[in-house]
Amino acid sequence: MRLVNAAILGVVQGLTEFLPVSSTAHLIEFERWLGFADPGGVFTVTIQFGSIVALLWLYRRKVFAVVAGLPTDPDARRFAAMVFVAFLPAAVAGALFKDYVKQVLYGSVLVIPVAFIVGGVVMLIVERARPAPLVMNADHTPWPRALAIGLWQALALVPGVSRSGATIVGGLVARLDRAAAAEFSFFLAMPTLGAACLADLWDVRHDLTSAQAAEIAVGFVAAFAASAVVIRPFLRFVGRSGFAPFAWYRIFAGALLLIMLVVGRP
Repeated sequence: MRLVNAAILGVVQGLTEFLPVSSTAHLIEFERWLGFADPGGVFTVTIQFGSIVALLWLYRRKVFAVVAGLPTDPDARRFAAMVFVAFLPAAVAGALFKDYVKQVLYGSVLVIPVAFIVGGVVMLIVERARPAPLVMNADHTPWPRALAIGLWQALALVPGVSRSGATIVGGLVARLDRAAAAEFSFFLAMPTLGAACLADLWDVRHDLTSAQAAEIAVGFVAAFAASAVVIRPFLRFVGRSGFAPFAWYRIFAGALLLIMLVVGRP
């Protein structure tokens, strides 16, 4: 059952990492419901690499072209600078507030449901009242708009906010097209998730044991497969239907969690 639960959690991680619904919150809740013990958060940290690898695989041509072109190609350097500028706010905020987030916010049972509901309402408001888009291609995002999106991403330190949700909302406010906002969120996920996972892995290095190897391997593969399957359809879906369905899902899920707290159910 541990391996079955690991596979379930890997799928949950992979499906929710790049959707604006908060993968961290879903993992926390599913681990609680499945009774899955994760000492030190080792499993949760390591399977996130499955999603990162899936993203790098899907965008491997883009990543290779940018890395190979850095010495000579101005477009590659501009793209890398754009992503770096957007990455900085979350990196600084994480360094300053990581301990507070883990020790205080993760310990509150109200933070996730409230963040779900507030995030859903904000997404609905931005979706309906957003200014007309000026940037139709994520590659061409000017650095001031990239910085603004990065500031929104820093809000995702709060459990339940959703990194992808914050960056997508930030992209819409910064006048990116829906699909461009979602794709920019994917580009920004590469350094952000990579740095966060490496930092978390360093924190939990003493809790790693060989007995967890099978669970981590199953969760990693499941997360990789689920992420690889969901990314492209998500881009097509938001291009047609927008983000309102995800906003309503967040509001419903947050309300359900609050009701469960009130009635005393785990």
